[in-house]
Amino acid sequence: MALQNRLRDRLRPWHALMLAVFLAGFALSLQDTPLGRDSAFVAVISGLAAVVAFQFTVGNIWGYAVEYYNAGGSWTDLPFLTPFVAAIAVGAVTYFRIDPVLGAAAWAAFWTFIVVAGIVAVVTQFSAGYRESTA
Repeated sequence: MALQNRLRDRLRPWHALMLAVFLAGFALSLQDTPLGRDSAFVAVISGLAAVVAFQFTVGNIWGYAVEYYNAGGSWTDLPFLTPFVAAIAVGAVTYFRIDPVLGAAAWAAFWTFIVVAGIVAVVTQFSAGYRESTA
């Protein structure tokens, strides 16, 4: 099998997205900095950190969605959508009203998602258990 065919079979759109995230992290690290050996090293580390953070965030959100769906829920249910809506709202308020730094808004949105998803899970579990005990 030719090398070109093997690469085509192994490269996926996900890899292109990770490359784009790496390049964005790399470029943002070099912003207002002359390119030198030390700054290039820091830029590479920043790009790799961006890829790890991206994969962690997307992986957790995807896992949340798949687990909810596998438990019998629908992706249009209010309990499923609540953490997303809360995270987007807090991220927007953080960015536009509190601190116009994208990283701060993303951090606030991420932790809001985590906390609200936990609260929704506990409330939903309690509600389901209460309904079963009264039936």
